[in-house]
Amino acid sequence: MESILPMQTVDLDARPGLPPDLRALLTRYPRDVWMGHANLGATARFWLERHDMFRELGSALSAGLADHREGRVDIPAFRRWFAPRLGFFLQNLEGHHQIEDQHYFPAFQAAERSLAHGFDLLENDHGVIHDDLLATAETANRFLAAEEDAAGSPRDGVRWAADAYADASERLLRRLIRHLADEEDLIIPLILDRGEAAIGI
Repeated sequence: MESILPMQTVDLDARPGLPPDLRALLTRYPRDVWMGHANLGATARFWLERHDMFRELGSALSAGLADHREGRVDIPAFRRWFAPRLGFFLQNLEGHHQIEDQHYFPAFQAAERSLAHGFDLLENDHGVIHDDLLATAETANRFLAAEEDAAGSPRDGVRWAADAYADASERLLRRLIRHLADEEDLIIPLILDRGEAAIGI
């Protein structure tokens, strides 16, 4: 479904957070009360842990690439460490978003119709991030192939491939961090307000 939200609202590269009309519950349930709240159930805690895992693994992948490019890690060791972690990150993030779109977001929208456009915003994010995932996977494959072809000797092609991957990965992570924060700011206050059982999750 095509979003009818204003561009400045949905643009992950421009928005500073949720628009004011989606922050009413967050004002009532700010982040500093979340972890001690009785309505923060097992599902919400698991979901927040997954978000933290994506943040931590994304940061680790960035640091690992920087170590490799600075010569602190050789190519075979980098490849053994990097490739499975990147694959895990991309596959799990895509699956996480599919579950949200198909199961959780419809339940949240049904629980609070006034927030429906907030979930349109988050689904729009998922489309943008999906394209970023594809670009990150494609550039990573080219980068790893170039490294293998170069057999450890520095070449312009390897540097260009690494630059392309770094650009795609940085764009993905920057947008993902904004999205995760906004998603949490919309959803966790709703869960605290209603409870997981009442929402149907």
